[in-house]
Amino acid sequence: MLEAEIRVMLKKTVLDPQGQVVKHALESLNHKDIEDLRVGRLVYVKLNTDDREGAKQNLEKMCKQLLANPIIEDYKIYLNPST
Repeated sequence: MLEAEIRVMLKKTVLDPQGQVVKHALESLNHKDIEDLRVGRLVYVKLNTDDREGAKQNLEKMCKQLLANPIIEDYKIYLNPST
């Protein structure tokens, strides 16, 4: 059994309006030291396999097909054994 975390973020060249709203809200709460803030999403997947290489390839395919929009988003896959 393997567990994966996939972190999806807008590319740095893409405007992040949600991140800007959160940044301004935090600044209004007196958190003035924020240089930049971007909002992304975390996808958690538990896979019924012990084949790390096959799992990585399958997760890449999932990201390209549905979980991330490669035109405007980057993603990073973190693969760990289930505990």
